[in-house]
Amino acid sequence: MPAYKYEALDAAGKTRHGLVEAENPRAARGQLRVQGLVPLAVDAVAAAVQAGGASRWSRRVFSSTMLAVWTRQLAGLVGAGLPLERSLTALADEAETPAQRELVSHLRAEVNAGAPFARALATAPREFDDVYRAVVAAGEQSGALGKVLERLADDLEERQALRAKLIGASLYPAIVSLIALVIVIFLVSYVVPQVAGVFTTRKQALPVLTVALLGLSAFVRQWGWLVALGVAGGIVALLVALRSEAFRLRFDAAWLVLPVLGRLARGYNAARFTGTLAMLAASGVPILKALQAAAETLHNRALRADAMDALVQVREGAPLAAALAAKKRFPGLLPMFARLGEQTGELPQMLERAARQLSIEVQRRSMALATILEPLLIVGMGGVVMTIVLAVLQPIIQLNTWVK
Repeated sequence: MPAYKYEALDAAGKTRHGLVEAENPRAARGQLRVQGLVPLAVDAVAAAVQAGGASRWSRRVFSSTMLAVWTRQLAGLVGAGLPLERSLTALADEAETPAQRELVSHLRAEVNAGAPFARALATAPREFDDVYRAVVAAGEQSGALGKVLERLADDLEERQALRAKLIGASLYPAIVSLIALVIVIFLVSYVVPQVAGVFTTRKQALPVLTVALLGLSAFVRQWGWLVALGVAGGIVALLVALRSEAFRLRFDAAWLVLPVLGRLARGYNAARFTGTLAMLAASGVPILKALQAAAETLHNRALRADAMDALVQVREGAPLAAALAAKKRFPGLLPMFARLGEQTGELPQMLERAARQLSIEVQRRSMALATILEPLLIVGMGGVVMTIVLAVLQPIIQLNTWVK
């Protein structure tokens, strides 16, 4: 039965909003009048969802964390034996926001109308991507939707945890670098000229370090805005250029060959690709469809191109391990575990182990990099400040020497 969102007036003249299920808009208005409400507007929730949410849902209804929690809740209800329709009803009643309530009510209406759950999810592609829908469809076909949803929730949580650890490892160095840059600009552009100006009026010869710092200060004050504008323009130009698929492919390929960041990018993308492939394969999704869906989760265009080339080779009859081994951008751990999985007949389990190992390696490298960067940034900041202080103190020391 379709769901409708309404706006109505109660007996006290207050505006009320909510959802109601009815055969058509007229029946929905009739239900509202029976409840003592005067309907002002009644709109089908499905229309808002199928339109892409441009007006109602300008933002995603579920964040990454909220989607993992919602999936875990649905898995628990379905796994406990509750029918899918009743599970969605319970989640709609417990929704935190009206947008979530409308979306879940729409999914429930689609399921009540006889649509498979995966097809109902496809009406909201912005919230549920191809991988999510493929896993749900495999769960429905196998009759183990609860277990598949549990596996999907695990994957979402692990992916979120990995992303959070990477962000946490890079957040402190980024903040320290930003604060250091602001402090240095302030010292060079304001403090140094104020202090050193006292000595320039005496027309005495200044130390080389002080002269160099004064020159840098003059450049920053006169041309600093132009440099900042140039940097901002370069960033904007890069973002525009990245919209070109050919340039994005070359940029991502170059990023992967960087000494430290490139290895981290390879590991992170490989862990995500392998984890998705393992989950889809374990859920019963055909390997070709699983490869294509897993490849689409890769943000790096160069690695995505390699994954699609591997898909072509597998379609032509090549083993998965051989197809992945031919792509040198993927870590060697991935084809090794894939080969073991094909030999033992436990490909999903081996891919899951590979994804876990890659994820652990990425976390270890990111934490090691952050541990090294923190003292280096502090030492670098101290060195810059010490240089500025010496440039200011040298004329004072020189003046005291002359006085004596």
